[in-house]
Amino acid sequence: MQAAKHWEDLRRQARVIENEVDSKLLSFSKLATNEIRDDHADTTPLLDTSQEVFREISAEIEHLLTQLVEINNQMSECCKQLQNQSAMYTLQRHNDILNDYNKEFKKTKSSVMAQMERNQLLLPVKRVDDFKSVANSRMTDLYLKEQEHIRSSERMVDEQIEIAMRTRENLMTQRTAFKAIQTQMTTLANRFPMINSLIHRINIKRRKDSIVIGAVIAICLFIFILFKF
Repeated sequence: MQAAKHWEDLRRQARVIENEVDSKLLSFSKLATNEIRDDHADTTPLLDTSQEVFREISAEIEHLLTQLVEINNQMSECCKQLQNQSAMYTLQRHNDILNDYNKEFKKTKSSVMAQMERNQLLLPVKRVDDFKSVANSRMTDLYLKEQEHIRSSERMVDEQIEIAMRTRENLMTQRTAFKAIQTQMTTLANRFPMINSLIHRINIKRRKDSIVIGAVIAICLFIFILFKF
């Protein structure tokens, strides 16, 4: 019971941090987009400001990812105690999400750093392709929004799958309990012949009642058909 409560607390912490990482990665991606806009703009990029924001967001994301690694490790230890299929599936999902975050963070970070270095090299250069710049930035914004929507959908699907797996486990537990009760009843009946005989008589009476009811229904139907036709 204690392990299950600890597991739920860790899951809540993991989701909170994952939401924070999502938000920070979105800001990080927008920073990359702004760097592209600055590269195509007619004004000189504010490199010092961009680099300061870049370092700040990078440090925040790295700290959050470190926290997420620690929580996932605690969840892994807790999962060993629970020995629950649903918990193992949830842990795997959280590990997959963490790996995706690490990949996206490294990719975006490399992209921003490369763009900043490029902007420094091309500082005196003026670009005139404004139309393409606006179109590209809009496409990037749409891509980021779609990516956020996909992540939210994946979370909802994961939650529904987890609920279904829990329900299945509960049903299997109930089925096992019913089988145990049936086995105990059979054992009890075998030990006490009088009870077994009583149960047998009850079953015979039920069968007789069923036959009588069936006969009455058949006669009623027959009379009804005669009067109908």
